[in-house]
Amino acid sequence: MNLDRLTEMAVFAAVVDEGSFTGAARALDQSKAVVSKRVASLENALGLRLLNRSTRRLSMTEAGEALYARCRTILDEAEQAEATLRPLAEAPRGLLRLDVPASFGVRQIAPLLPAFMHRYPEISIDLTLNDQMINLVESAIDLAIRIGELDDSSLVSRRLAPSRRYLCASPDYLRRRTLPEDPRDLRDHHCLLYRYQASGERWKFRNAKGERRQVTVSGRLRANHGEALLQACEAGLGIGLLPSFMAGTALRQGRLLPILCDWQDEADTAVHAVYPAARNLSPKVRVFIDFLAARFGGRPFWEEGLP
Repeated sequence: MNLDRLTEMAVFAAVVDEGSFTGAARALDQSKAVVSKRVASLENALGLRLLNRSTRRLSMTEAGEALYARCRTILDEAEQAEATLRPLAEAPRGLLRLDVPASFGVRQIAPLLPAFMHRYPEISIDLTLNDQMINLVESAIDLAIRIGELDDSSLVSRRLAPSRRYLCASPDYLRRRTLPEDPRDLRDHHCLLYRYQASGERWKFRNAKGERRQVTVSGRLRANHGEALLQACEAGLGIGLLPSFMAGTALRQGRLLPILCDWQDEADTAVHAVYPAARNLSPKVRVFIDFLAARFGGRPFWEEGLP
């Protein structure tokens, strides 16, 4: 296929999109005669009539409908290819709206913002710390951090770092209670419950042998903020199932002790950057994702020294 044929297809699609030869000529900044000539040339080359013409209305033939669908796909892909390259030539700028889980935002995102904003002085940031899932499109959020399983197919995601949760308790709690030897023993302990945990009160574990345990736990404290559970765990109120990005320092310093180390939380997943699906990723979002990936890549710093 020669380039003239592709041009003729683009003109034909414009006629259909605009609903007339006159509208297509205006949109393409060409004369009506040129537009008409290109559509006629395409019909002659194919040996098929594509448009039914009358003084009052324009409609596609069956062949025209079939061709238009393919032309639209080709043109959309060409526009996507151009849009993919365009951000490379644009300086990242504008307001970046972020939605981040509260504890992760305070501990891991907020400390990085000064370095990022010094590097990109034309980007402003509106940071929301929120443990509840929100609709990114309705809330006009450019980028969100999600930890755990992703189930919204309308979002595009990029994995940033692993996310592990540790069963842990304070030395004081473990002196007062019998040390659990199996996940099923957790039923006899006070467990600290996170309100937004997808599995609720059912904690799931597996070991290196492939054995699995699902335990329904209970406790005297339930909270919608991880920091409250961390403080309660350090104060000896019960056993927590806490993410490494939040409990790592306490574990390294001995304020918390890991328990049931042969069993791994089955819900261990990852930290993801997610954003609404779009034809092209804006420069401000792209550079922020790349910035986080560079800081968190491999084994993240918050897991250093942990088993």
